Amino acid sequence: MGLIAEFQIYCDALPLVSVAETVPEASIAFSLQYNHGRRPLFIVTVTGGSKQAVERALTNAYDVQEWTRIGTAGDTRRYQAVPALSFEEQLGDQIDDLDGLEALATADAIIERITVTADGWEQMGWFADRAAFTEFASFWQRNAGFELERLTRDSEPKQPGNGLTDRQLEALRTAYERGYFEIPRRTSLDAVAQELNISASSLSERLRRAQTQLIQETVATLWPPLPE
Repeated sequence: MGLIAEFQIYCDALPLVSVAETVPEASIAFSLQYNHGRRPLFIVTVTGGSKQAVERALTNAYDVQEWTRIGTAGDTRRYQAVPALSFEEQLGDQIDDLDGLEALATADAIIERITVTADGWEQMGWFADRAAFTEFASFWQRNAGFELERLTRDSEPKQPGNGLTDRQLEALRTAYERGYFEIPRRTSLDAVAQELNISASSLSERLRRAQTQLIQETVATLWPPLPE
């Protein structure tokens, strides 16, 4: 029986972390397109944030050679970027075991979602068994930082909002219960952040990521494909 895991990898050498750090108000989803030679293209979906600020950050990113905006749907933009660095150049200064990282590509696992953060990647993946997950988690614990958010069996029924991390769910619930989403609001962002013992900026980012995930689970499935 397989496992579904949600986790945070703390490694600022991962692709596009500098972009997320520069534009913290944006939610950045990341994937790779492998049919373009030795350096797969970066496929980047950005929700929120200033378009000008995001595109300026992409232009200034040390790991992006060039980028193209592929399409726009409301507050979401999709980009295709050519990496400026090889695999070794991107991660070699921070990760000693590059062979071990390459070996993870052949593990019995599928990484379904990557969200770029200011200090690494948030990921959700499917793992064939406990051994496959342990191999993956152990590598990142040895070479960077790894924090498990949720681990469930793939046979468990998926409830609405199942894609939210525990911290995102806690932030949404607390903000909702304190009246942050009411009109007019009964509380402030600072007050909710103080209750959660985090900064207001961290709470704002957590709420945006949670809202983006809920949209992806519901409304986004009804959108037509973006134009090429």
